[in-house]
Amino acid sequence: MRDLSIIIPAYNEAERIGETLESIAAYLSERDLDDEVIVVDDGSSDDTIVVAQSYAPLFRRLIVLQSVRNLGKGHAVRKGMLTGTGRHRLFLDADNSTDVREFDRLMAAAAKEPIEPAVVIGSVAVDGSAVTVTQPGIRSRLGRLGNQFIQRMVLPGIHDTQRGFKVFTGEASDAVFRRCNSNGWAFDVEALALAQGLGYHVLEVPITWEHRDDSRVRPGAYVLALLDVVRIKVSVDKELESVKQSGSAIASKDDFVRG
Repeated sequence: MRDLSIIIPAYNEAERIGETLESIAAYLSERDLDDEVIVVDDGSSDDTIVVAQSYAPLFRRLIVLQSVRNLGKGHAVRKGMLTGTGRHRLFLDADNSTDVREFDRLMAAAAKEPIEPAVVIGSVAVDGSAVTVTQPGIRSRLGRLGNQFIQRMVLPGIHDTQRGFKVFTGEASDAVFRRCNSNGWAFDVEALALAQGLGYHVLEVPITWEHRDDSRVRPGAYVLALLDVVRIKVSVDKELESVKQSGSAIASKDDFVRG
């Protein structure tokens, strides 16, 4: 099993993904890790795949996966997380809104826990976080309302579910993402709800985040995501009931982790 898999979902990111890959390559060059970087193209109509592949010489192992059509960020992340073989698997956004070096911050916080958390998520809603460029007013208000709804509906105690910077252990990644089926923007909610329901410890850690003006998330996506949260609540409850009836609270490592 590798030390670290970095997964980047990408849709029409030809103009931005190069900067992100250069940042990741510089970070990995400073560390003695058995690593892999996995770009999952979500049916782009631009040159995202060609651009991503051109950076292969900078990496120990760069995999570029392609979807035949645009299926959604949730599908892309799921595909990358299940393809990865790292002991830790980090997914981050292609726009580099959170620098890969924040991974060290998440791992430092995890190391202080009595038991290693299976899931560590970057958050801008806990003390110590920083937002260097803020979202426009309507996005910010919709985001706050959305987080409140998600906490009450599905994930009490988690203040920021939507930052695209999350680390799963290999075991948790396989156990959780094999059970996920949400392809939309609310996929994070499904993954975290399943992780909690399966008994995995989820740790929320402050990060530095920067809003990018040409974000792929449009205001209408917030409304669609919240509608999807209701469906996710029903789906997750059903899945966890099935797990309970099977007599296994957490999926076994032998069942899910590939070496």
